[in-house]
Amino acid sequence: MITYQTDGVEMPEIKKREITEWVKAVAATYGKRVGEIAYIFCSDERILEVNRGYLKHDYYTDIITFDYCEGKKIAGDLFISLDTVKTNAEQFEAIYETELHRVIIHGILHLCGINDKGPGEREIMEAEENKALELLKAMRE
Repeated sequence: MITYQTDGVEMPEIKKREITEWVKAVAATYGKRVGEIAYIFCSDERILEVNRGYLKHDYYTDIITFDYCEGKKIAGDLFISLDTVKTNAEQFEAIYETELHRVIIHGILHLCGINDKGPGEREIMEAEENKALELLKAMRE
């Protein structure tokens, strides 16, 4: 089950049913099924609190993914800073909705086993994000 919550911000304009189906489809491409996923949309200040409190990182980020996966079932809490998503969209001259979808699926890709911290991993993550965004586009057609 996928839930969508807010913490100090307004719920972004997303089609929850569509996003849920998309997340399930992306997970299935990795041989995974969706368990309990909670999206928590928040502000920069809140994500900084989470980053400091749980990960001992003192910086802003667009997403923090807490992984509770077991076997083939993905599960986790995904904190997304809507402030940083907006800033990134402006910085990369991207459409806000596209950037939000990229971040939404980024956390799912982490839960499916894709990393982005090691050498060459960022490029792999970006390619997988782009593939997932294409899948969403195809699902809409």
